[in-house]
Amino acid sequence: MGTGVAFAGGSSDAARPADAGRAATPVAADVSGATELVQGFIVGYKSQAAEAKSNEAAVKDARAKAGKAGEPVSFERRLGTGAALVELPEADKVQDAQKVAAAFLADPDVAYVVPDRRVYATAVDPDEYSYQWDLYETTAGMNVPAAWKQATGKGVTVAVIDTGIAKHSELSSKVLPGYDFISHTWTANDGGGRDNDPSDPGDWLKRGECGKDKNGNPVPARDTNSGWHGTHVAGTVAAAANGYGTVGVAHEASILPVRVLGRCGGTTSDIIDAITWASGGTVTDVPANKNPAAVINMSLGGGFTCDQAYNAALKGARDRGATVVVSAGNDNTDAAAYSPAGCANVITVAASDREGNRAAYSNYGKVVDVTAPGGENNVRDADGIWSTLNTGTTTPDKEKYASYQGTSMAAPHIAGLAALLKQKNPSLTPAQIEQTIKNNTRALPGTCSGGCGAGLSDADKALTAVTGG
Repeated sequence: MGTGVAFAGGSSDAARPADAGRAATPVAADVSGATELVQGFIVGYKSQAAEAKSNEAAVKDARAKAGKAGEPVSFERRLGTGAALVELPEADKVQDAQKVAAAFLADPDVAYVVPDRRVYATAVDPDEYSYQWDLYETTAGMNVPAAWKQATGKGVTVAVIDTGIAKHSELSSKVLPGYDFISHTWTANDGGGRDNDPSDPGDWLKRGECGKDKNGNPVPARDTNSGWHGTHVAGTVAAAANGYGTVGVAHEASILPVRVLGRCGGTTSDIIDAITWASGGTVTDVPANKNPAAVINMSLGGGFTCDQAYNAALKGARDRGATVVVSAGNDNTDAAAYSPAGCANVITVAASDREGNRAAYSNYGKVVDVTAPGGENNVRDADGIWSTLNTGTTTPDKEKYASYQGTSMAAPHIAGLAALLKQKNPSLTPAQIEQTIKNNTRALPGTCSGGCGAGLSDADKALTAVTGG
């Protein structure tokens, strides 16, 4: 695993894309206490440029920029949005990559240049229906059982863009053929790069395998076990109503597993392709998606403001009819400084605890659209979000259930609700689904400092507000 170069930049207004052709001077960036392991740029060429249409032209341009910057630069691939991914295989200093960025930004045919950043899952480390306070408790639950009288998610596909999914009896009947978009073999941890197997092989780490933080400390600070993050998220969306274990918000919906996170997280270039593919768009050298998702859940994020590359992928997904739901982040700060939480064309979800307060870890702010249960199990495990998991400490073993907390757990509640709405009225657009959810919340019974969007989501109120299609 080579050394990476970290950058930050783009518009300070994370709710909308930065002006085309304008980018802030790249500087060293920090994400959740760790330096980003990034060795490439996403280059958006203007539509009339030859490089926007021809890979051969993009290859030649990368070579030209390499000569101008005096640093190795290579064209890696075309993203689903049409942007080019270029790599800097030998860059080990911020200044080296700045030279490359400057060479591209000086080209009048270039609309934008943004780093290929690293992002991470946003979880903090019975039907046992009685454990699922988040669905039914009157204080801070989402009033989901009443909504099931109107819809269960049947016929709706929800993409879970995450770590992949480990085998679990609650999910086996729900899973559609997905895809593994992790392009780097070490990160993928499954013996290869991109392929049609989106199962989760585990993401355990030895101390220091993800580099060092800004203070020079190893990341992670200690050996860590596999988290099975995508399995837990998928269970909250659509675990089967089979009389044991747990039940999902949209328990008759289908799950499309799309793997983008592995060891030390994942890259925005892979996530951009995953968003495009999951929503029915075309990605070079990847088989067509036969089951485009009506809803996409992204319980992941990085500490950088939204850039043009991310925005292009998210706008494309919404234009294809996909409602994209994202987690606000877990750093108890303004979500506008995180992506995709601060991007346009998404529903950004903050987390509440069992008493209906904004969870102590949850990000907040004007970009937050709505709040949903994310739990707090630091004091009592029962106050977290109960869902599907695996017993394996490294590789997959037996299935189990466990309680997690995080905005990662809040987002799939809203993704499940979006699936319920889509079943009840298939003609609803992503904008209409978002507005329906926001218009039919209730006030948080606890406190929220900093901004929790429209309030605590109420599934029954939202379903009742729309007529069947």
